[in-house]
Amino acid sequence: MLTDAEIKKKGVKLLIEQLGDVEAERFIKLLLKEPFDYTSWQNTLWENKSVKQVSEQAMKYRKKE
Repeated sequence: MLTDAEIKKKGVKLLIEQLGDVEAERFIKLLLKEPFDYTSWQNTLWENKSVKQVSEQAMKYRKKE
């Protein structure tokens, strides 16, 4: 299992790789600016969807890449 510091380091590295320095910084600022309850969001994320539906959606998304 990764430490908190390792997760942060990898997360920032991935953000920079995908978004670039400026956009990664903007993303972090946006997260800090808005209150966000991850647990609450997860509780409603797949509301009214079966495991099969979520799996099918994930497979379709993966094929796009």
